[in-house]
Parts: sequence; structure tokens; C-alpha cells
Amino acid sequence: MSAKKGLKIIDWYILKKFLGTYFFTILLIIAITVVFDLTEKWDKFDRKDAPIEVIVSYYLNFIPYFVNMLSPLFVFISVIFFTSRLADRSEIIAMLSSGMSFKRLLLPYMLSAAFIAVMTFGLNSFVIPPANVKRIALYNTYIRDKSVTYSNNIQLEVEPGVIAYFDNFDSMTKRGRRFSLERFEGKELKSRMTAQTIEWDTAYHWTVKNYMIRNFIGMKEEITTGDAIDTTLTIIPSDFMISIQDCEQMSTPALQTYVQRQKQRGIGNIQLFEIEYHKRFAMPLAAFILTLIGVSISAKKVKGGMGMKIGLGLLISFSYILFMQVSSSFAISGSVSSWFAVWIPNFVYIFIAAYLYTKAPR
Repeated sequence: MSAKKGLKIIDWYILKKFLGTYFFTILLIIAITVVFDLTEKWDKFDRKDAPIEVIVSYYLNFIPYFVNMLSPLFVFISVIFFTSRLADRSEIIAMLSSGMSFKRLLLPYMLSAAFIAVMTFGLNSFVIPPANVKRIALYNTYIRDKSVTYSNNIQLEVEPGVIAYFDNFDSMTKRGRRFSLERFEGKELKSRMTAQTIEWDTAYHWTVKNYMIRNFIGMKEEITTGDAIDTTLTIIPSDFMISIQDCEQMSTPALQTYVQRQKQRGIGNIQLFEIEYHKRFAMPLAAFILTLIGVSISAKKVKGGMGMKIGLGLLISFSYILFMQVSSSFAISGSVSSWFAVWIPNFVYIFIAAYLYTKAPR
């Protein structure tokens, strides 16, 4: 049976009103946000003589990022606003009185939530990352440069059994200082290279300067020194020059590959990348949870009217977003795993949704 034949007129009515309110809310809030944001940043754009094309490009790439960030808020406002109007006009009472169960009433809402969830996942995974590349590049150029150009105490596994260490590295000069490279067989150290400086050229090509190589052969030790030597290391600066903005610029498959690769290399400061990866799966589920909460709250006609319901809706949606941010900070500090920190708000709000569902009008 096709969806068109399976759904009734009232279902299509709710679908259109829900999604229509959702996109109208996005347009309204985006318009207000862009105006305020442009007012705040105008001096910085003007100081750098940014052409109008640059400003337009920045905001075209900013809008998908902002919509995704506040998607739970848009969903909740839409549900509360539209359903409260139905309840205030006694339309929900009429539906339930005609024999429609509350569970059946939820069908068009859940279909709308499914559409938003799929759209959110697609934007998060494949549309927003390339848009963020342009947005962040323009932000760093014209507003404030947040790019990472210097790092200290870098240690990573170049390949199995090969450990590299940089005391510091400057991406502007492409030069690292006090470098060492150790090769192991099992737990036995076979060779160790130390150098005063190391310079990155292209791809995996590096030049080591003022070096000393110690090869351990049984009880013997061979030492080689020199001024400079070219070597191949299967690492590039972006493998260890990690910026908090990097994770936002990767598609979901690329992000998954990056996290796995960095874990294999023993790099520990990748919590932000793990959090971003898990958020891309947790956020779509929020559309279902907040839709269920919103319908359960606003389906009943109350004396406070729509204003009270919208206020409650804003409180719950903002608390969800705040909870997500707070729980993520625990993962960054290492208190809990990244997966648990991202998913715990959904687990908590699923119980809230289940409770409110039991209290919804029948």
C-alpha cells in the first residue's frame, strides 16, 4: 500500500502544517540571527575590506551550520505551536472523540520527525562539512584566526612498532624541534634516531637535521651522525596539529576513518572528534523524542493557552541543548566515554517522553 493511500486527509494536513511550521520557524529565526550576527561582525569585515561576495558566501555557509545546531529547538517550537492551535480549536478533542487513538494521532507527527531526522543526518554527514570548510576559512581570514599553527609534546605511532616524538612543531615554518624516532620489535628497542630539527616538505617527505642514529644489535650499538638526511614518515602535520574546528569539516565516513586511524596511532586528544561523530547519530533521534514530548504536552487544552505551552517548549528544548553541551564537556575532560556523554541526554529525555505520553489525553 502506498503512503498516499495509507494516510488519511487529516494525516496529510498534520504533515503539511508541521513541516510548514518547521521551515517557517527556521526562516524566521535565521533571518533574525543573520541580521544580528552581521551587525556584530560588520566592523571586522569592513576592517579587512571584505568584498560583498565574501560576506554573502560566509552567511550562505553559516546558515546550514546554524540550522543544524538548533534543529531540536526548531522541531519543538513547531510541534508546540501547531499542536497547541489544534488543541485550542478543539480539533484534537474531535479527532479522539471520533475513535482515533492518541497513538494513531502520532503517526503523521512521527513521519514528519522521520523526514527531519533523515534531513538532519544528511546535512550533518555530507552537506555541512564542506560548507564549514568555506565558513571557517572565511572566519579565520576576516574575523578571527583560530587555526592551530603550533603544538607541543607530540607523540604518535607512525606505523606499528615505530614511535615518533616532537618537542614542538610550527606549521607556519613546517619545522619541528627535538625530534626522536624509535623502532621496536615487540618490546625490544631496535633503533633510535634523535635530531635537533625536522622539516616537512610534501606528502610524507621529511628532512632531519643534526641527527644521530643508534642501532642496537644484540649487546652492540652502532652510532651514525650527520648534518641532514631525507627520510619518509607516513605522517603529515595535520595528523597531530589538531584544531577544535577540524572535526566540523569532515564528512561522517571521513570522521570515522580519522578517529580509527588516530586511535591506532595512540593519539589521545581526539575526544572532540569522537563527540562530533556520535552527535551525528544522536541528533536525528532527538527529532522523534522532542516531537513525542511536544505533542504530549500541547495536545491537551489548558487555561494557560498557547503562550504557556510555547514557554514550556522553549524551556525543554533549551534544556536538551544545554544538557548535550554539558554532558559533552565530561567526555572532553575524560570523566566518561564520548559515546555515553553524547547519548545520555537522549536516554534521559526518552524517559521524560514516555512519562508525558502516559499523561497525554486519550
